[in-house]
Amino acid sequence: MHLIQRGNNRQACFVTESDFRLYLEWLRGSAGDTGCRVHAYVLMTNHVHLLLTAERTSAASAMMKALGERYVRHFNRKYRRTGTLWEGRFRSCPTETESYFLSCQRYIELNPVRAGMVAHPAQYRWSSYRANAQGEADPLVHPHEVYLALGVDSASRQAAWQEMFQEEMGSELVDMIRRATNGNFALGSSQFTDQVASVLGLRATPGKPGRPRNARRNIEQADLRKPVLQNRNVDRADSNGS
Repeated sequence: MHLIQRGNNRQACFVTESDFRLYLEWLRGSAGDTGCRVHAYVLMTNHVHLLLTAERTSAASAMMKALGERYVRHFNRKYRRTGTLWEGRFRSCPTETESYFLSCQRYIELNPVRAGMVAHPAQYRWSSYRANAQGEADPLVHPHEVYLALGVDSASRQAAWQEMFQEEMGSELVDMIRRATNGNFALGSSQFTDQVASVLGLRATPGKPGRPRNARRNIEQADLRKPVLQNRNVDRADSNGS
């Protein structure tokens, strides 16, 4: 499940180092309390990406609600402000695990590079790259089975993950992820998108606006225990990434 939550009007959500630290600390607690496992993340100045697995349908929503409310109280009190901080509810869409999990994880950890903030993801402090590629201790990160299949032990998996960052992510793949996430479409094979459309009662590929007849459930009601990711993203990398 790949989530993105953006600051209202793209305003900054993290100002000081303590803001980043508190968010990650509270994210870990909320994830554990609600049955979510975080596989990858990046905290940008004005938005957050999370790649996670939820044990039950409502777990991700419960996690983001608890985390968001707690962090907003902290942010408003610290900076003497009122009102909303986040741009509404977090956004998400289904992604085929087998084909696109590692691509989404790379996409997340490359955000600071696309934003021009660093030359290499290892140089950015507030992401999961150092845990996944260099073995840095990070109690928030729980490796996914697809990542674990990269090698027989931690050293070989880290080496394999580092190797994937030797070349830039192809523009076609980046565009594909963006089109899918911006349009709330499923990212995967035609068989997968057909399955998503059938299960969710929602349009899973580009087409005429609207939803199919008899649509009874929205995307947040998907069975997140299945090997499906969720992702909604912005249409371009702005000064804070995407």
